[in-house]
Amino acid sequence: MLDPKLAKDTIAAIATPPGDGGVGIIRISGTNCRVIASKVFRAAAKSFSDFTPYRLHYGHVLDANGRELDDVLAAFMPGPNSYTGEDVVEINCHGGRAVLSAVLEVILNLGARLAARGEFTYRAFMNGRMDLSQAEAVAEMIHAPTKAAMHLAQVKLSGLLGKKISELRAKLEHLRAQLVVAVDFPEDEVECLSPEELVKVSSEVRSEINGLLSAVDRTKAWREGALVVLAGRVNAGKSSMMNALLGRNRAIVTDQPGTTRDYLEESINLDGLNIRLADTAGIRKTDDAIEAAGLEMGRDLMDQADLVLFLADGTAPLEEDALERARILDPDKTLAVLNKSDLPNFSADHGAALANLKLETISVSAKHGTDIDSLCNRIRERVLHGAGQPDPDELTPNARQAAVLASATEELLLLEQDTEMGIPYDLLSVRLETACDILSGITGEITSNEILNAIFDSFCIGK
Repeated sequence: MLDPKLAKDTIAAIATPPGDGGVGIIRISGTNCRVIASKVFRAAAKSFSDFTPYRLHYGHVLDANGRELDDVLAAFMPGPNSYTGEDVVEINCHGGRAVLSAVLEVILNLGARLAARGEFTYRAFMNGRMDLSQAEAVAEMIHAPTKAAMHLAQVKLSGLLGKKISELRAKLEHLRAQLVVAVDFPEDEVECLSPEELVKVSSEVRSEINGLLSAVDRTKAWREGALVVLAGRVNAGKSSMMNALLGRNRAIVTDQPGTTRDYLEESINLDGLNIRLADTAGIRKTDDAIEAAGLEMGRDLMDQADLVLFLADGTAPLEEDALERARILDPDKTLAVLNKSDLPNFSADHGAALANLKLETISVSAKHGTDIDSLCNRIRERVLHGAGQPDPDELTPNARQAAVLASATEELLLLEQDTEMGIPYDLLSVRLETACDILSGITGEITSNEILNAIFDSFCIGK
């Protein structure tokens, strides 16, 4: 948890992912970072006397006994023109875990504190280097599953969402100022805001907010990826289908039904769209407690799925227990796949029962890969619901921001209803003030410590 009382501490952390790599970076931020860095760093150049800002200096990091730990490059970035807005030193070491841990240990022993999750970005926010929407965009950039998601996060990181919210707040604040004049000088001959104009401006702001909200669902699959669940009766070929979609053997395939007892999950990329593919246990009646638990887990996954691939064996009519499950599937979230088209007794007519349930049906052979490309294209189309490639310059709120915006629209709708009912202007001003305060939660001017902690706790240590 981030404690404002500790904001003056000098903090340090490994800023690169855990594991072995060519280069690893240790970041130090705070008043004493330069002093600490001068104690652990010995420059290779004899002419070196102090860190020149924004320049890489080659040398060695020393341990407490003056022994060399690693060859490094060190850079000093004075505040406020640094990531955090404070003095910052970054030491580029070799990327081995032991090396980075040893260097960090020396730095911590010299008085720095290990940074909390997201504390570097938290300090950037608190020091005015970025607003809250930009800080959240940092995490979205890091976790972006696709290039499209990265572009959507970059738009917010540039500050465009914060700027848009500030523009909308400015319109509402102007309305508040006009209401104050009307309330404070009711008998003076001043130009007063009419109820019709108040409703008009509020409705325009609300429409612009709804435009931002419409992008949330439209770009969800691009930003978060999509869950596609393979379901169907045992021995319908779900594991073979998963292997075919992955292009490698991930699921065990045997002639014995019931090989998959819980579920397997892997990710695939369909032309830039990230898909979480889950292979569930086959549908059948069982007295096996473990298999029954797996079946229940599969049903839960199907409820959560963006798309269900309901597999059926195309060499025979659908069994009643599988058909019973198919009846409760949502046609808008289901793509029926008639498998084993390579076998001589395969018939598209065996999928008639699925077609009668309004389920779109496609025929494939998972074993031989026949029509798998067509299936992949259709999966992508169904998941995107015709949304297509997102506009790289589109402003797309995340889930928290969308909830805040929805609350603001509710308050503005109530304002418009109250205005039409003839509610006094002083009470309407309270509605406007509330709407403005709600919108400020996007950029962080008015945001509780609990919300800030929840946001920055989702960051990795070192960012």
